[in-house]
Amino acid sequence: MLQEMLKDLVRTKTYQNVIYQNKFLFKDKVVLDVGAGTGILSLFCAKAGAKHVYAVECSDMAERAKEIVETNGFSNVVTVLKGKIEELELPVAKVDIIISEWMGYFLLFENMLNTVLYARDKWLVDDGILLPDKCSLFLTAIEDAEYKEDKIEFWNNVYGFDMSCIKKQAMMEPLVDTVDQNQIVTNSQLLKTMDISKMTPGDASFTAPFKLIAERDDFIHALVAYFDVSFTKCHKLMGFSTGPRSRSTHWKQTVLYLEDVLTVCQGESIVGTMTVAQNKKNPRDIDIMLKYSLNGQRCTVSRVQYYKMR
Repeated sequence: MLQEMLKDLVRTKTYQNVIYQNKFLFKDKVVLDVGAGTGILSLFCAKAGAKHVYAVECSDMAERAKEIVETNGFSNVVTVLKGKIEELELPVAKVDIIISEWMGYFLLFENMLNTVLYARDKWLVDDGILLPDKCSLFLTAIEDAEYKEDKIEFWNNVYGFDMSCIKKQAMMEPLVDTVDQNQIVTNSQLLKTMDISKMTPGDASFTAPFKLIAERDDFIHALVAYFDVSFTKCHKLMGFSTGPRSRSTHWKQTVLYLEDVLTVCQGESIVGTMTVAQNKKNPRDIDIMLKYSLNGQRCTVSRVQYYKMR
């Protein structure tokens, strides 16, 4: 997974460009890297002229990160600290910049957002900078007959036996996969924008309305969620998208299969709401409730579906 993330060119290159093309932000500044992993972002910051970088990593990767920092001659600028942000003390009272790659699948699954917000409230100076500072979640709809048949309908008849009880389970689990842009049937709808510099942990749970308008006559088998990430404090706006029309990333997209196959005609709308909440038992998991309806020429449907990202 670590190698996959480093080789995720869109992700790593965007962070590198943000840092190297905006050295004025980093010069003589103290930086906190939350969930530093190998320390790659910390090294970028050090190279860009940061006064000091504190790279915090709670896994055993912290030991490797220390080695990597030493091997590359940055031990005097980068200090790797092993532990949880919530449990350790920094050697400084405040930092000027917090950088983190906290985003999870569907933006919010197994994410480190709360940790970043905790660090922001505890250590960031009043006019400090968060990188990234804006994230937006989007929704669109796709035709996906082949895959749905393969992954979901398969359980109706398994070597002559009805195993449809597993189908219910399969339907409830959003699928993280790469969607071909040719499968997209509707517009994309912005569900939620999060301003990381101002938001509270509770803002990551929300209900948002959507209206998806068919751009052609087709069938719809699933809704697809993806997110965009923005660095607005740069010399010019920078960021990346994890959407199906953009270059693929390790986040891919999140596919939510519908119980109904919707037959839509061009111009018709699927309207509804999506509710996203942290799971009560495990806050890193996500519960999603989808309410949708279509009142079309060939298809009328109104339904509520529940999904769990585990």
